[in-house]
Amino acid sequence: MNFDQMKETLLAAAKRAGLQEYEIYAMSERSVSTETLRHEISSFSLSESGGISFRCIVDGRMGYASTELLTEAEMEALVDRAMDNAKSIESEDEVFIYHGSEYYEAVNAPVEPIPDAATLKACALLLEQSAYEAHPSVSDGTQAGALAFECETLLCNSHGLELHNRVGSSGVYIDAVVKQDDESVSAFEVAKGGDADALRALATCAVDGARAKLKASRVPSGATDCVISGRQMRSMLSAFWSMFSAEMVQHGMSLLKGRVGEAIAASCVTITDDPRRAECPIQTSFDGEGVATYRKSVIEDGVLKTYLYDLKTAKKDGVVSTGNGQRGSYTSPVSIAPYCFCLEAGTTSLGDMLAAVGEGLYITELKGIHAGADAVTGDFSLEAAGFRVREGKIAEPVKTFTVAGNFLELLRGIEAVSDKVAFGYPITAFASADVLVRGVSVAGE
Repeated sequence: MNFDQMKETLLAAAKRAGLQEYEIYAMSERSVSTETLRHEISSFSLSESGGISFRCIVDGRMGYASTELLTEAEMEALVDRAMDNAKSIESEDEVFIYHGSEYYEAVNAPVEPIPDAATLKACALLLEQSAYEAHPSVSDGTQAGALAFECETLLCNSHGLELHNRVGSSGVYIDAVVKQDDESVSAFEVAKGGDADALRALATCAVDGARAKLKASRVPSGATDCVISGRQMRSMLSAFWSMFSAEMVQHGMSLLKGRVGEAIAASCVTITDDPRRAECPIQTSFDGEGVATYRKSVIEDGVLKTYLYDLKTAKKDGVVSTGNGQRGSYTSPVSIAPYCFCLEAGTTSLGDMLAAVGEGLYITELKGIHAGADAVTGDFSLEAAGFRVREGKIAEPVKTFTVAGNFLELLRGIEAVSDKVAFGYPITAFASADVLVRGVSVAGE
């Protein structure tokens, strides 16, 4: 994309139109992915996309327009469309083109080049083959995949703000299926990638995880002490993070309205949002409005410290934006979203947490997380699976059961947090440590 040329054309068109406040936002993306099945490449995809959006303020209303056609004539038309769109906006909310933050902290994450197709395919095939070699019970249906992407974002506006960010990430995954007698089970593992030894280790982990599920029993219904794995708490955060969105709070769709400064979780719970965390695959120094991003404690030692804000919602509450006004693409309007929303590690080992439970459950799977969770009420009812905890140790697997409750009550009921955080790759906005919760409502046999 010849952004400089397109930018100059847009700036000239905006000036001729007499616009005083406007913004240019450009994004280009490139991604590649592949998947295997039965020792062959079953799919391969390579995509490139990008475009420019223009937004401007006309009579106090914000107009948007975007295009992927990068010609000078289209840039001229883009300004006219944005101005016309502003006239049809009925919202009375105050709108902003940001002047800029005093300081933007540099992003230090290196962006590695996307692997070529042959390398990516070889990684996926080796990962699948390693699963078959790990144990003779591995059966057809086992799949592996590899993917990588990079994204470049540019923002400039009428206040002289000019920002640029480039991110990239890659990952591999394996879904290992094992069969014993008439029973088939599977386990999924994902990682950032690595050399051949790392791929073999990941495959073995998936196969071992699947085999551990064989001959599962049922659990009785009732209130049960549980350790919930970091992976599954990460999924819970993905379902309920919008409770912390200032927009949801202001619309009366969050239980957290008016509760900043109040203890809403156990004192061992701290949740942060950090756009430059080392483990975060998508790092940025600015959000979709040009506001500087930073690490923030949303919950600290159980106390709600802040909501997540963009410029519009911050103005309504008389605070400053937290830099969470994001754009999913160059065509998307600004919306509030987290970067790396993490339930931080505590000081207790997983072994000590299991010992503290004594007799209970270790939950390693939650299914239908978004269908069975209501972020407005905080209630959830989810299919789960995992293992019995007997005498403080992980014991036999247990078949699907249901866990139910309320997310805020769950946060308040956390007794301990493990000393390790589970992250996801290659794209994730959520992370969590394991947690110990007493008296979880379980519906089994």
